[in-house]
Amino acid sequence: MSQNPDQSQDGTPGSGEQRDHAAHKAPKDRKRGLGAWLREVLTIVVIALLLSFLIKTFLFRAFYIPSGSMEETLEINDRIFVNLLVPEPIDLNRGDVVVFKDTKGWLPETVAKESNPVRDALTFVGLLPDESQQHLVKRVIGTEGDHVVCCDADGRITVNGEPLDEPYLYPGATPSDIPFDVVVPEGKVWVMGDHRNASADSREHQNGEGGGFVDVDDIEGKAVVTAWPLNRIGGVSSYEEVFKDIPAPTENSGQ
Repeated sequence: MSQNPDQSQDGTPGSGEQRDHAAHKAPKDRKRGLGAWLREVLTIVVIALLLSFLIKTFLFRAFYIPSGSMEETLEINDRIFVNLLVPEPIDLNRGDVVVFKDTKGWLPETVAKESNPVRDALTFVGLLPDESQQHLVKRVIGTEGDHVVCCDADGRITVNGEPLDEPYLYPGATPSDIPFDVVVPEGKVWVMGDHRNASADSREHQNGEGGGFVDVDDIEGKAVVTAWPLNRIGGVSSYEEVFKDIPAPTENSGQ
């Protein structure tokens, strides 16, 4: 019995020319598949970087905690994410932990770090904190019009006559060992660190530029989450319950 010229010895239909064509085509398909895969990966990376940049520019930004002034709420070397929608369009409130630019010279000058292209690129897209500018992080105690005083007969800070019980204070720290009696001007806030005896905050700068007050325009945003290290991941509380009974400021609140 003769064999059908269009059938292989194993019974598979197809001529020798077709099999040769398929053999030559397979490597090309593999190359084409690898190229498509690389294009997809590159597209995903570009989209991810673009989204990260947009988030960093308009929604959230990473910051690094270099000091213990906010312990134990924030520890040295913590990385936090800050909501850039505060104070606008979202309102700023007493108790918020805010990051603000040091426009009043509260911090000593630092030596600029050498440029690193990889670090600069990751910082630009928001994957690393920006350490090129001087920033501080503190808790807002008084907002515009508030009369903030240290201290009452029980050693507590009062805001518009209402004493504060402050559970966020560093263990063993007193509300303040520096007396003050201030009314917060328009467009300003009064800020203090949670580790009061290790924080050079509004109290320390009452005799400096701005009288210790921070311009609302200098506030970058509100700290909302600790993202690093992994064992400290969690939200940053504003402790609304501490400030909920404070009455609204009045025109004669500073008298």
